[in-house]
Amino acid sequence: MNITITEDDRMLADAMQRFCQEVIAPAAAEIDEGSQSATRHRAALSDIGIMGMNLPELCGGTGVSAVALYLSVEQLAAACGSTASMVTAHFLATDSILLGGTEAQRQRWLPGAASGELLGAFALTEPNAGSNPAAMRTTAEKTETGYRLRGVKHFISNAAEADFMVVYAKTDKHAGHRGICAFIVDRHTAGIEVSSPERTMGLKGGHVFEVALDCEVPADSLLGGEEGKGFRTAMQVLDNGRVEIAASCTGIAGAALEAALHWAKTREVNDHPIADFQGLQWMLADMATDLEAARMFGLRAASKREQGERFSQESAMAKLYASEAAGRITDKALQIHGGYGYTREMPLERYARDVRIMRIYEGSSEVQRNIIARTMLND
Repeated sequence: MNITITEDDRMLADAMQRFCQEVIAPAAAEIDEGSQSATRHRAALSDIGIMGMNLPELCGGTGVSAVALYLSVEQLAAACGSTASMVTAHFLATDSILLGGTEAQRQRWLPGAASGELLGAFALTEPNAGSNPAAMRTTAEKTETGYRLRGVKHFISNAAEADFMVVYAKTDKHAGHRGICAFIVDRHTAGIEVSSPERTMGLKGGHVFEVALDCEVPADSLLGGEEGKGFRTAMQVLDNGRVEIAASCTGIAGAALEAALHWAKTREVNDHPIADFQGLQWMLADMATDLEAARMFGLRAASKREQGERFSQESAMAKLYASEAAGRITDKALQIHGGYGYTREMPLERYARDVRIMRIYEGSSEVQRNIIARTMLND
């Protein structure tokens, strides 16, 4: 296992931590309590280059390493899970164009997305096609000037606030995943309707929406300029996204562990800090071990991504382990705080709510196990 964290990576992570604790964290509880959109931070995030952190310099991005990206998302999530969710959803859209687009499409959309001028949304999931994207029903029918998109997408992050969406649809509904294409669609195209935000358990500021499509798009909206390549692009994008979810998980879990450590040292029972009790010490030890293991899985996947190697199995392992470990860590952290942890005066219950979705979106834990097992069996 080759994991290299350079001095530049560490310096960037330290700078991100300072920025997130000064700018992002103070608003996290307010965003959660009022279900306010985390796009309120878009200008501040844009000013320091975070919106283009996943992109190379040639496309207007910052060109940081995949490891630095992991560490940065981790710091962002530690400060506010909703804000990390908004940003990483934007990354899914821009990764789609970076990995699957033509050079003209990259130059048309990515510099503006990297600067934060444009916000992206990734429209893959449907009401009846979540874990199995190949079952999607959204269609793209060829017209004289382009394509007509018809269908419904669900749980689409950023959809209402986005300037563009990367929409996945079938040009051949009988060809399974081979019939899937992707289209770069101006969000304000006539015939696109976006619902009110879903009322979710956690990540209340990372708004998700249902999107109804019955619209015309020009021929040059076809991602990559060639039909039938959308599924492969989506799978490559999700490999990236799963590493970023792992980073969000370790970020939130790390914040929960830090809070639990502070509470254990300062909360007293019978004139003794509760940290003196062996049972609680064991809880902290298990939490720290879980967190370290999850971070190693994530950094290993990020390192393979950086080296240009295939990392589908590593990203699946990272998401699976980190999402489930984060659930255990945040639950223990809340338990250590007792009744206080259950109140909304402290962030513990928010951490527990925010990490719950991590075991579901961008491929549930069960889907990750399928990916891992299939890769093992096919080797």
